[in-house]
Amino acid sequence: MMKKLLIGLFALLPTFAMAAGPSVPLLEANNDLTDNASLQRGAKLFMNYCLGCHQMQYQRYERTFRDIGIPVEIGKETLIFDDSKVGGHILNAMDTDDAAKWFGAAPPDLTLVARVRGADWVYTYLKSFYVDESRPFGVNNSVFPLVGMPHVLQELQGVPTAEFEEVEEHGVKVQKVKSITTDGSGELSADEYDQAVRDLTNFLAYVGEPSRLQSEALGIKVLGFLVIFFILAFLLKKEYWRDVH
Repeated sequence: MMKKLLIGLFALLPTFAMAAGPSVPLLEANNDLTDNASLQRGAKLFMNYCLGCHQMQYQRYERTFRDIGIPVEIGKETLIFDDSKVGGHILNAMDTDDAAKWFGAAPPDLTLVARVRGADWVYTYLKSFYVDESRPFGVNNSVFPLVGMPHVLQELQGVPTAEFEEVEEHGVKVQKVKSITTDGSGELSADEYDQAVRDLTNFLAYVGEPSRLQSEALGIKVLGFLVIFFILAFLLKKEYWRDVH
């Protein structure tokens, strides 16, 4: 019975590989959670370009402002655009049912997206939109094919156009995005846009695990304590067993 089960699993491996779809090499986000200036710029981008559709229902405004070095009153005046309380969660007014009708599916909550997907995936995704007139919003994404959202940062980046190449994957020839270039109509230069995307990714990485820096600092202290305790315990053991040995 076990032999048959193993044979069946190995037979299904090619199917699983096909279901996984084509892989896209991820760019390195190189985000830095200690860079408060980057986190503040990322928060500004999120509140202005993302919050209209994507909530952060597990993160509070006040906690965010304090963690990334924004005075609460300034954050309240410049980054809260509705009547939300500064101590409330980061929510929007979009109805879930309406969103599902408009986009095909309700936009996901982004509190944990960087923790689940990884910062590199988020960074690469934000840089991988390209014009595709066959899609409802006129754009597609090489990391998330057939994505159901518009390219909300297009005014910053400019109009991105993809160059394709034919590659073979799992024995099938497919068209794959080779490179993406913009027409220069964006408000930011290429380097400035890269930095903006990095800042937004950095902010999403912070929100996914707000206590990460504190946890890492505590972890170092715990490891240091264990090293010292081990040395003391080893010396004590030698002292107790000195006569025996």
